[in-house]
Amino acid sequence: MHGTVKFFHDMKNYGFITPDDGDEDVFFHISEVDASSIAEGDEVEFEQEEGDRGPKAVNVEKA
Repeated sequence: MHGTVKFFHDMKNYGFITPDDGDEDVFFHISEVDASSIAEGDEVEFEQEEGDRGPKAVNVEKA
């Protein structure tokens, strides 16, 4: 999937991605990011899995 980082909390190392297909925002943790840094507005590719509290992004890479 493709999307844009909507929010990222540097101190807590988590954020949300808005998918391009219009689905609801997807949670991600920095441990799933294949990059040295990530910021709001970055375009990303990711896979989506069902987590304990809803959808979560895994294998997140900058596009």
